[in-house]
Amino acid sequence: MVKALIDITDDANRILNVVKAAYSLKDKSQAIDMMAKEYEALVFEPKIKASYLKKIEKISKEKRIHVGSIEDFDKKYQINK
Repeated sequence: MVKALIDITDDANRILNVVKAAYSLKDKSQAIDMMAKEYEALVFEPKIKASYLKKIEKISKEKRIHVGSIEDFDKKYQINK
């Protein structure tokens, strides 16, 4: 674990206190860790390409095929007689 001495604004200090209280954390170090993890998920999460979104949209507009239930499948292919 890395130890750091940091200077933060009063507003940042208040935010850390709110995060600390909201998540029942022991100290501000844990609050900073929590905020870093949330930031990582928000910013560094893999982005979906626009072309992939267009492909999904196209597929979702296509006509759906009713497959049926497992029982229908068993009857059609004469399984479990």
